[in-house]
Amino acid sequence: MTATPEHASPEEAGVGAPTGTGGRSERRHRRPASATPPARGGQRVEKAAGGTGSGRAERAAERVAELVEKVPPGSRLGTKEELRTLCAVSVGTFNEALRLLQARGLVTVKPGPGGGLFSAEQSPMVRLGNSVLALDTQETDVANAVRIRDALDPLLIEDALWHASPADIAILREHIAAMADAKDANDPVAFVHANWSLHASIAAISPNYLLASLYTSLLDLIERHTLSVLPTGDQPLGVYVAQRHELHSSLVDALSRRDRDEALRLIHEHNTTPDTQD
Repeated sequence: MTATPEHASPEEAGVGAPTGTGGRSERRHRRPASATPPARGGQRVEKAAGGTGSGRAERAAERVAELVEKVPPGSRLGTKEELRTLCAVSVGTFNEALRLLQARGLVTVKPGPGGGLFSAEQSPMVRLGNSVLALDTQETDVANAVRIRDALDPLLIEDALWHASPADIAILREHIAAMADAKDANDPVAFVHANWSLHASIAAISPNYLLASLYTSLLDLIERHTLSVLPTGDQPLGVYVAQRHELHSSLVDALSRRDRDEALRLIHEHNTTPDTQD
């Protein structure tokens, strides 16, 4: 699968990004709804009745994202003014839409003659078994995050063996059920995100705040920079997903039984299976 890196959103990621694990809020200065901003240079300006500024920016971002889906990575989409006109929004709204698109790793901006907005270069880089996480340009950061995350997994499993409550185990089983639903729906992207959520919940069990926060930060980085999950052609993706679901389900069962040997064996298998990065 390629991801919107499980290793690497879910985390990457960002991907989601694999739009990421969550959006980031920012303050925006808005005019009162009753105020009508003046038009400049024939610029089309949305009326207040057309919805909130953030809603218009989201719709403009979706319009540009549709263009991105239709062209190869690295393709020129047009100038900012051309795309703003296409979306029929104000300069401020389009700038907000552009921030959304860049945060999702969908576009890049190049200055100078021949510049403008370009579809982001996607770099399939991190493998997940018989799938690949398709990343944006932050592939080095994601690769390093995946390596560090794998190294921390056994520590978090040890903590979960000692500290997981029945309520914690119930939450982990909910994530396993979400992975099963994604598997049955043949949705590898949803499967990877559910997988990352499972690992984040395991990390949350640890009483070691530094360890847990570092781990979840790595997952977030991975998810934010992950764009999609693609098959490699080595094996049917559905077979791989089914195998990974079974492994994670067995891991949660081992944690529930406090079976340390089995839990550590499974997390070792999880992180050392050839070409596995979930």
